[in-house]
Amino acid sequence: MNLSGSCLCGAVTYACSSPAVLSGNCHCLDCKKASGSGYVPVFFVAENAITIRGEVKWYEHAGASGKPVRRGFCPHCGSQMFGKPAAMPKLIGVRAGSLDDPAQYEPQVDIYTSRAPTWDCMDPALPKFAEMPPMQEPVQQGVPKTD
Repeated sequence: MNLSGSCLCGAVTYACSSPAVLSGNCHCLDCKKASGSGYVPVFFVAENAITIRGEVKWYEHAGASGKPVRRGFCPHCGSQMFGKPAAMPKLIGVRAGSLDDPAQYEPQVDIYTSRAPTWDCMDPALPKFAEMPPMQEPVQQGVPKTD
């Protein structure tokens, strides 16, 4: 599966050479504030499996884990595209709405559901976690070694 996408103006593009290792809808306050929406649909790929072209501006702040989270966006049109949570080393999050073919996004979970607004309609078939689920090693198994 070829996962590729761009920002609204096309100045930033990306292509992934491997499939997503994790995907989900995040309902945390930071994602809601950053997106201006009820949640953020995001998938994660190995950082060394994505090629990003164009200038990306990064904003860093402390995430729910207390560790830094870097959010990448296009400095021209403001499209939010990427996330690099320090709590998930070697992975980069990609906003599903930036995909050339958004139908390729297949969420696996809803996280931080305790913070979802009442008007947020969630897929009842997806597993739900009130906060962040424990990160397990299998997530990292899909990440190619860089050492």
